[in-house]
Amino acid sequence: MKNLISLTILTLLLVSNMFAQVYITRNGTIRFFSETPLENIEATNRQVFSALNKQTGEFAFRVVMRSFSFEKALMQQHFNDNFVESDRYPNATFEGKVKDIEDMDFSETGDYKVVVEGELTIKDVTRTISEQGTLKVEGDRIIARSVFIIRPEDYNVSIPGRYARNIARDIEVTVELELQPR
Repeated sequence: MKNLISLTILTLLLVSNMFAQVYITRNGTIRFFSETPLENIEATNRQVFSALNKQTGEFAFRVVMRSFSFEKALMQQHFNDNFVESDRYPNATFEGKVKDIEDMDFSETGDYKVVVEGELTIKDVTRTISEQGTLKVEGDRIIARSVFIIRPEDYNVSIPGRYARNIARDIEVTVELELQPR
């Protein structure tokens, strides 16, 4: 049900204002990185759907959890089956807003430091976050990038005791999106 609501919100964002300039991507990238003395774990997902309304600052993305790719197949299996329960919770979503987007000049090439605030949902746990990032205007595209930290326990991602020393308490998340006009 939550996924249907998220998809509906994304759809409304795209069609909410006929005159708004909406930028989208269907193949954004999200990476996460866990560093411990025992091992580093990294996964990449290139199936990230995202939309940005440059007039209102509304911003959203949806991540298919099973699309994270790991170096080792066993890590991927544990991630999907034991940690994030991808069958039960197939997507993670973010719905929020770029603050002060009206101060950006989309007609000028350049990098803009931004703050994005909104609701991040993983495993049906929704938390309000506020993160810094950049929006780079380059011709008719916008490149969005942010690096931030999440804690698995904040989203009810339990790490079984036998894996606890292999997975960091703080996971670095990198979001990179190349958005094109709709």
